[in-house]
Amino acid sequence: MDLTTLNLKELSIFEHQSERLFRLNSLLKNELDFHGEDSGYSTHGLHAFPAKFPPQLPKKFIEELTKPGEVILDPMAGSGTTLVEAKLLKRVGIGFDIDPIAVLLSNVKTTTLKHSSAELLTYGNQIIRKARHQFLYEKEQMELEFFARFDKKTSGFIDYWFLPETKWHLFSLVLAFEEVLPPNLVPFFRVAFSNIIITKRGGVSLALDLAHTRPHKVKVARGTDGEFYFGEEVYDTLSDNKRRHTTKVIRSVYDSFSKSVEFCIKRISQLPISTSSILSAYGNAFSLPLKDFSVDFIFTSPPYASNAIDYMRAHKFSLIWFGFPIEYLSDHRKLYIGGESTKEFQFAKLTPTCEEVIQQISNIDNKKSQVIHRFYSEMLLMFSEIYRVLKKDRIAVIVIGNSIIKGVDIRVDQCLCEIAELVGFDHSIVGIRELDRDKRMLPVAAKKNLNSQIQQRMHNEFVIGIYKG
Repeated sequence: MDLTTLNLKELSIFEHQSERLFRLNSLLKNELDFHGEDSGYSTHGLHAFPAKFPPQLPKKFIEELTKPGEVILDPMAGSGTTLVEAKLLKRVGIGFDIDPIAVLLSNVKTTTLKHSSAELLTYGNQIIRKARHQFLYEKEQMELEFFARFDKKTSGFIDYWFLPETKWHLFSLVLAFEEVLPPNLVPFFRVAFSNIIITKRGGVSLALDLAHTRPHKVKVARGTDGEFYFGEEVYDTLSDNKRRHTTKVIRSVYDSFSKSVEFCIKRISQLPISTSSILSAYGNAFSLPLKDFSVDFIFTSPPYASNAIDYMRAHKFSLIWFGFPIEYLSDHRKLYIGGESTKEFQFAKLTPTCEEVIQQISNIDNKKSQVIHRFYSEMLLMFSEIYRVLKKDRIAVIVIGNSIIKGVDIRVDQCLCEIAELVGFDHSIVGIRELDRDKRMLPVAAKKNLNSQIQQRMHNEFVIGIYKG
């Protein structure tokens, strides 16, 4: 190894710390973009999820910094990208999240089903036959069951975002699940169901795009019966150009579900039979149900600050059909990291850079400064937990995007490195990757516009490696 190419800081790290830390430093200097590479292999492309990092990113670090059989943790598992890679690489994967869709996806994407593809397809066909029969011949009973299950606010949400026929078709599928499926297959078919709602294009709701978490209701929609739905604007007042962007043909629920089942079967069949243990469960990153010094490596990606990506805004479109009342989901959303609710929140004493950023924003907007204070307080809690569960001479990698709040750079890389040092980590090294705007699924335009507040936040992201000596 040629040490003459290292600067003094790197040489000091290499001489006095572990080979693992030296490898981390090398990894973070390499290309981390992975643009143009296939990110949909195995079960990675099973379901839309905002701001997913490419699977090659955790794969690269897991391969270089761990061995088969070691424990990989993602305390904010999201769609389960890290966990899928842990399974493919024969590691033990553990993931937690407080988002119900995230927990559902992580479980399904890492579970090898004992049923064959033919058996799964048979179940899918049985569900559709049962649902069609209920819609055609048991409509009155369905209506009674609907109003028994959904409270006024939830049913109002459904009526606002789904055409009447779509509503009843979706509900007939929900009822068919309960009659046709064994319990162990319900999660898989729920993902297939959610796929026809939370999607980048098309879908069966009146939302233009749910994959990017910023749903906008169409002004005009055409149902499967050929009838038109007219939104708040009068159709005749729309220009031809605007009409093209606000008109949506609502797809058939049953046909869409059938195609989704086939797609999910194809994806899940690519998951290898493996003895690797994968656990994905509901859990809070601030209080992990794990023992001290029990994890070999951590790879995770916290949400953006100030609710830049509001997962629940889209996920509730599917979750209501799984029995979650809309009011419960609205309250639950306040618990998400990076949220804007600061009432009764216990702020932490932070590092000098964090305090300086908060003060800069406070001079412009005191409420926003509290939001950023909450975010960095949450990062302090999360870093304290990952420090507790991580073994010595081990590494955690944090992938996070920067934010510009009220024109102030919140300096997330510097702040998180200081927080890591505050809780006890010995070294932090920062890499930078440019986002692939075609695949990262962020709520931004395809072209760069540096005058856009959102695009200022979401152009690059930091890959921060922190070392526990």
